[in-house]
Amino acid sequence: MVGRKRGDNPESLARGRERFEAWRCSRNVGARIPEKLWSLAVTLAEIHGLSRTASALKLDYHALKNRVAARNFDSSSVAPAFIELSPPPVAPSASECVIELEDGFGASLRVHLRGCQLPDLADLCRSFRRRD
Repeated sequence: MVGRKRGDNPESLARGRERFEAWRCSRNVGARIPEKLWSLAVTLAEIHGLSRTASALKLDYHALKNRVAARNFDSSSVAPAFIELSPPPVAPSASECVIELEDGFGASLRVHLRGCQLPDLADLCRSFRRRD
C-alpha cells in the first residue's frame, strides 16, 4: 500500500490553499477572512476532514470546527411543519383518537388517528422521542 507523504494534499486542498494565500498577500492587516473563503474552507473540511483542512489552509482548527458545526446545524434544523400519512381505508365503526406528544425541547406533535393498530401507534411515539 502506498502512503501519502507528509504535506501532500489533494488538488482541491491545494487550490484552496492557493486562494487563501492570494487573499493573505493582498489583504489589509487585521482584515477578517471573507465569507466566501470560509465557505470554501467548510466545504473542504467536510470532504477532507477538519484537521487536514485547517492545517493545509493555515486556519485555526476550532474556528473552522465551529463553522462546520454551524453549517450542519442550519441544514439539519429544517423540519417539515406538517406531514400527512394516508391511512388504509377503514370501516365506519373503527376507533378514533387524538394524541398529543411533547419532547421537552419545545417540539410537539398532534395526531388524529382513525382505525390505527396499537403497534403503529407505538412506532409513531418511539420515532418522535428518538430525535438525532
